[in-house]
Amino acid sequence: MLLQNHIAAVTGAGSGIGRAIALGYAREGAQVAVLDMNGQGAAETVKQIGAAGGKAKAFTLDVTKRDDCLTMAKKVADEVGPVSILVNNAGITRRNAFTADADTVAKDWQDILAVNLDGMFNVTQAFLPALRASKGRIVNLASIQAFMHLRTPSSAAYTTSKHGVAGFTKALAAELGKDGVRVNAIGPGFIETPLNEKVRAERPELVKIFIDHTPLGRAGQPEDIVGPAIFLASDLSAYVTGSIVMADGGYRTV
Repeated sequence: MLLQNHIAAVTGAGSGIGRAIALGYAREGAQVAVLDMNGQGAAETVKQIGAAGGKAKAFTLDVTKRDDCLTMAKKVADEVGPVSILVNNAGITRRNAFTADADTVAKDWQDILAVNLDGMFNVTQAFLPALRASKGRIVNLASIQAFMHLRTPSSAAYTTSKHGVAGFTKALAAELGKDGVRVNAIGPGFIETPLNEKVRAERPELVKIFIDHTPLGRAGQPEDIVGPAIFLASDLSAYVTGSIVMADGGYRTV
């Protein structure tokens, strides 16, 4: 029960890594506000948490809409309670080459940064008063692409956005430390989620590139991110801030 007496808000928790983290937090005693623009997915996560004996409530949220995020922070406070853990997990990716159709590339850029960067800003700003009041914890989802561009050169916008997540994490850690708020990130490697399901099905050669370069010799699963997420949200990491915990199967070591 590492997270007992905490209330956690998790964005993008209607599937994949976000759902796994929400389930993991609930197992550790936290009440979870499950946030996702897919209300049906959020409701399913809450159903799974309830079946396991946990407490959660689903909320539909588009993180790109700043006013909606501000309204949601108040709604969560009123209906669940004051948030002390925030997980910025909502994200999208597309894999079109930068040299592809100019309009397509421009739309990729705008959409990916709107969710992965602006969305993280919007949600964090909305929940910041509660997090400062509770000396809370922020966990951002970065990527191995916060450090390097992969051997599949077709995701300039995604790589840029995840470098931004890393920078945002460090900047907030430096600023909010005086308030007792810890800010860290997780850097997943290749994790099998609905986000990359289509690419995995249509381009198995890309999966092979990742696996061949991963010392552990397998793709990651959403559950592989849960342990680091619990660590960074709990008192086990009481003196950890401004860090990125890698969960990439060793990808960056070779």
